Amino acid sequence: MFFNSLDFAVFLPIVFLLYWFATNRNLTVQNFLIVVASYVFYGWWDWRFLSLILFSTLLDFAVGARLSKEENATKRKALLWLSILGNLGFLGFFKYYNFFLENFVNAFSFFGMEITPNTLNIILPVGISFYTFQTLSYSIDVYKRKIEPTKDFIAFAAFVSFFPQLVAGPIERASNLLPQFYKKRTFEYDNAVDGLRQILWGLFKKIVIADNAAQMANEIFSNSAGYSGSTLAAGAIFFTFQIYGDFSGYSDIAIGTSRLFGFNLRQNFAFPYFSRDIAEFWRRWHISLSTWFRDYLYIPLGGSRGGTSKKTRNIFIIFIVSGFWHGANWTFIVWGALNALYYLPLLLLKKNRTNTDTVAQGRYLPTLKELLQMAITFSLTVLAWVFFRSENLGQATAYIATIFSKSFFTVPFIGPPTVVLLILAFILVEWRGREDQYAIETFGRNWKKPFHWAFLYCLIGLIYFFGFFSENVEFIYFQF
Repeated sequence: MFFNSLDFAVFLPIVFLLYWFATNRNLTVQNFLIVVASYVFYGWWDWRFLSLILFSTLLDFAVGARLSKEENATKRKALLWLSILGNLGFLGFFKYYNFFLENFVNAFSFFGMEITPNTLNIILPVGISFYTFQTLSYSIDVYKRKIEPTKDFIAFAAFVSFFPQLVAGPIERASNLLPQFYKKRTFEYDNAVDGLRQILWGLFKKIVIADNAAQMANEIFSNSAGYSGSTLAAGAIFFTFQIYGDFSGYSDIAIGTSRLFGFNLRQNFAFPYFSRDIAEFWRRWHISLSTWFRDYLYIPLGGSRGGTSKKTRNIFIIFIVSGFWHGANWTFIVWGALNALYYLPLLLLKKNRTNTDTVAQGRYLPTLKELLQMAITFSLTVLAWVFFRSENLGQATAYIATIFSKSFFTVPFIGPPTVVLLILAFILVEWRGREDQYAIETFGRNWKKPFHWAFLYCLIGLIYFFGFFSENVEFIYFQF
């Protein structure tokens, strides 16, 4: 079930009414409703994959319960590895089986040995990477004694399958989300209204910005051999806004929907394209995944402690693994390695924590230095996105080679000017709201009511007239 579908437009009000008016007197029943609603929501794609969510839920609930009673260090570590291998085993099979098999065959073919591969027609379960990491972090935190294991199976099942963020995040930690299932929720009108505003902005990002940008990005990337370098650069920029509008739009809808039910999820995007260096970009882009890898991979490896070789090793590991998390393709691995190359000089020069505040904080405009820093960081990010978007490494390298050819200095094909104008207006609104949790959180709050409502109706009008409402227009991160 897609957030931008008619199905969800019917589903959400029904669950909302049942949640607040039929089950609000009993917390367990209310949590059980969330579980049922979440399974219906996920099963709308393919009910067979509900067994995977149930397996992860049962496995990590049992591991957590056993860890609470086990003091032997060896047995505790065995329980942790049971959770890790059980969760990552399914993830690896569905996501990477054919990738490893094909590369294994290619490696032998290189040495003149022919092997007939037995590939499988594997369907990747929607959002498996997201809920796998979410439930896995619970087991790790219980093992490290950072949180107490839950005894409430219904609450834990709701935590694992919570439908607003089930298929594309944010990846929530048990320490933040799970305790919210233990407490009685009361309906707060202002919180719900703010949630609706965030949903509206998320829909605008997805349906208007991302899907319009996608039309141009898909056209240019699909026919990249026939376009000039300037047009390919424009295509990469269109994809840059497509993936941001698509993914951060999903996060906004997820966070806003959660607020309708009395839950608070953490911010997942903090205006990353206004970053002044790559380190700041990665603190602002897909925050829940970046911090997951930081806490469960980078720091256990030693983080930024130790000599230059160890720091370099750890940076490349975390970025390459992050790239591989996105998909079974060498393009994602190179995208991760390229970002590691971007990041490494900042770390070695101890400048990776230079820009921790918001750019031009308290000011309307950035300085020339900040503007140049943002332009350089944005350009590096756009270049990396070419690998992320390309079908294979050959297309990516040819695409970039054309961008850096003489044809870059020609007039680009950018399609309808409406798309460019929408993106420019979007950038201005995002810049205005860059110090908030989402761009229109406080936008127009101090205006007179007619003007405030006019702005919101304008957004709705733009969604209606320029939005794409086909269910074939999926969210990009559903494939991850």
